[in-house]
Amino acid sequence: MGKEYLIDTNAVIDYLDNKLPNKAAELIDGIEAKVSVITRMELLAWPGASKKQTLILNEFVDAAEVFNLEEQVILKAIEIRKATKTKLPDAIIAATALVHKLTLITRNTKDFEKVSGLELMDPYGLE
Repeated sequence: MGKEYLIDTNAVIDYLDNKLPNKAAELIDGIEAKVSVITRMELLAWPGASKKQTLILNEFVDAAEVFNLEEQVILKAIEIRKATKTKLPDAIIAATALVHKLTLITRNTKDFEKVSGLELMDPYGLE
């Protein structure tokens, strides 16, 4: 089995807006989309989304595997937040990736660099 990924909110938006480099878009095209409940919330609460964008976002989330808050993720997020002072939404996303042994695809690698053991992939660094 190959590497599995959790897609951060910014990478989903760039993917759906066709802004990612070809290699990154092809990668996301070829994997099962997996997102944190935080990404689901951020995507569906996006205030500037048009009706068409909202439809596309809903279709993406409906097709994705969404990891809800479970006890292991909550405890890991608390640990991350205490150790790194990472913002709570980012701590939950990082904890989700760690607990489920997923590589996090994000263009905001700086937000997650302090999290020990978290494997990151910047989609803009693939080409």
